[in-house]
Amino acid sequence: MGGARRAGWVAAGLVLGAGACYCIYRLARGQRPGSQKLRLRSSRSAEDLTNGSYDDVLNAEQLQKLLYLLESTEDPVIIERALVTLGNNAAFSTNQVIIRELGGIPIVGSKINDPNYSIKEKALNALSNLSVNVENQIKIKVYVSQVCEDVLSGPLNSPVQLAGLRLLTNMTVTNDHQHLLSHYITDLFQLLLAGNGSTKVDSSFLSLYDGHVAKEILLRVLTLFQNINNCFKKEGHVAKPAFTKGSLFFHLYGEECAQKMRALVNHPDVDVKEKVTIIPKF
Repeated sequence: MGGARRAGWVAAGLVLGAGACYCIYRLARGQRPGSQKLRLRSSRSAEDLTNGSYDDVLNAEQLQKLLYLLESTEDPVIIERALVTLGNNAAFSTNQVIIRELGGIPIVGSKINDPNYSIKEKALNALSNLSVNVENQIKIKVYVSQVCEDVLSGPLNSPVQLAGLRLLTNMTVTNDHQHLLSHYITDLFQLLLAGNGSTKVDSSFLSLYDGHVAKEILLRVLTLFQNINNCFKKEGHVAKPAFTKGSLFFHLYGEECAQKMRALVNHPDVDVKEKVTIIPKF
């Protein structure tokens, strides 16, 4: 198992490299304005709950109605709308627990088998939000292998591929499930090197390495850098490869990031300083 765990760390670095931008930006930006003022919905029919014209939070009874609708209908339009509504509500920690307790994770998970790519994408997005909860990950881990297969076989930079990478990112934030990706390391590595367009990041991503950024965010982005370095070492790279301009790798291994790393060596927080000093370089 030790070898599998180590391999899992490598896979985690690869997945974090593709998906961390999305998750970290969400963390950095915080909650949407006015999100604390969301109201519980009054009683509505199940199909009415999928109406995206309002922005309220579903309660347990309404979530149960929505899950029943998702499980019973064969209408692809309603399925997609239901998954979007569930995914939006799964962004709230309370609902992450409620959906699990209502048996909703297998219902949502079954939709990643749908031949309709739009439904598959919405199901992956919903699972991604649900996977933020550690207890939910225990139930979601059974889908990791299939998600890896879908990510690797799907069109490059497609919505399904990116949704899958976001889910894998959440599943590998801790080391509990990273070993599940051990058989996909090489293919994930090739995928991330080949990615462009949506897998590229703006140079503003490097602002997350500034000394004034919150400690929690700094530690996450530094872990990202450390895991990617470990990936290159495991793949046998002894020198820095040539990276596509605009890719995550291009920014992380550029001079601007190097300057930020040197500055973080003097960071007042001990954990941040220690993390910086142990990151290996080419």
